[in-house]
Amino acid sequence: MNLCELRPAEGSREQKWRKGRGHASGNGKTGGRGHKGQGQRSGSGGKAGFEGGQMPLYRRLPKRGFTCRNSKEIVAINVNMLNVFENDTIVDIDALKAVGLISNPRDGVKILGEGDLERKLTVQVNYYSKSAQEKIEAAGGKAEVI
Repeated sequence: MNLCELRPAEGSREQKWRKGRGHASGNGKTGGRGHKGQGQRSGSGGKAGFEGGQMPLYRRLPKRGFTCRNSKEIVAINVNMLNVFENDTIVDIDALKAVGLISNPRDGVKILGEGDLERKLTVQVNYYSKSAQEKIEAAGGKAEVI
């Protein structure tokens, strides 16, 4: 068998239906668009969401809720997750990313006080809960705000 003898499987490749190629093609003249009207013209289709003058769905549905534009999205991590680091390590946002505890710091990282910390670490993040700060300092480490 040679490379030039390779062929696709029988029936796997159908030719594209070419519109507007004469009467004999079965789809000539108007090319499946019908006679006259908006849909027959090129560039038709109208605006997105337009329903022919009927009140569109996005206007029929009630508005709910409120999104504050000034809110911050804080990523939270518990103290017990910091046990993956070795003693006397500086734990900052880059170190947390490298270990895989966070993927995107968004508007800041906060350490929460769930669990126990068994390592002496210097933690440098944006926010701490009181209990987390106490647990880090009780283990002999430092909780620094950046």
